[in-house]
Amino acid sequence: MWLVDEEDGGQRLDNFLMRRLKGVPKTHIYRIIRSGEVRINKGRASADRRVAAGDQIRVPPVRTSQAADARALALQAGAGFAPAREFPVLFEDDQLLAIDKPAGTAVHGGSGVSFGVIEQLRMARPQARTLELVHRLDRETSGILLVAKKRSALKNLQEQFRDRVTGKTYLALVAGVWPQRLKVLDKPLHKYLLPDGERRVAVVDKQHPDAMAALSLVQVARVAGGYSLLEVTIKTGRTHQIRVHLADQGMPILGDDKYGNFELNKSLQRAGTSVALRRMFLHAWRLQFRHPASGEPIVLQAELPPELVLFLDHAIASLA
Repeated sequence: MWLVDEEDGGQRLDNFLMRRLKGVPKTHIYRIIRSGEVRINKGRASADRRVAAGDQIRVPPVRTSQAADARALALQAGAGFAPAREFPVLFEDDQLLAIDKPAGTAVHGGSGVSFGVIEQLRMARPQARTLELVHRLDRETSGILLVAKKRSALKNLQEQFRDRVTGKTYLALVAGVWPQRLKVLDKPLHKYLLPDGERRVAVVDKQHPDAMAALSLVQVARVAGGYSLLEVTIKTGRTHQIRVHLADQGMPILGDDKYGNFELNKSLQRAGTSVALRRMFLHAWRLQFRHPASGEPIVLQAELPPELVLFLDHAIASLA
């Protein structure tokens, strides 16, 4: 018998059970809900029922240890379960965790990806009651990613992102000299799917029926070796926003495989005797928000990863 506390109130029943019954297959959890073996205050309940503080939840005996053992064996056999993994920690307390996500790692499983950051963190921290993504980063983008350790923190931080009171600044490298006067990019965006189901975003006219407002503020941090390093602060969190806004100006991000200069990208990957660039040069560099419990301002910064520093240093050295 479990008693729901304030922290867990508001969750769907299925999500509540998945967090409590770690290692138990989802199919089994849904089976015991459908069969009526799970009771809330002595009554049957559906999977989408929202639990409330003070609710008493009864669950039949479940062999979690055997389920966990089976999960571990399946992992060893390469059956697609997420391996336990920790990531570089930028900040952590009892409310939230901020990590430095590497490029090439999805934030969560889905769309052909078996697992991502959040699944690996949950495997690495089985004792954690709650680990939830506060926001998203593209798979190809590195940098700061927030994970909530309490539902109250998740709600608070997501409200901050939704109300646009956070400060999100990225570092992006483009070919050419960015015009100093071009500081505001505010063309609306439209999200669509390619025939194979892959997601894409395009700049559209304000009158487009599906136009989404998007605002990016650009500052030139450095010009070196024919490249411009940009600090891009986004005031809206649209999918692929920075990538599309910069590409629309004819200066796509180096290494961008969706909206970039594909011939230039290929030459940079080969590089010859030069330093190669084998990823997109986009990094979530700085994040400002208020602590979900204390309200104190927090400013986090994730330095450029070594491979991007190496490429940038080589570009600067080529001017000497």
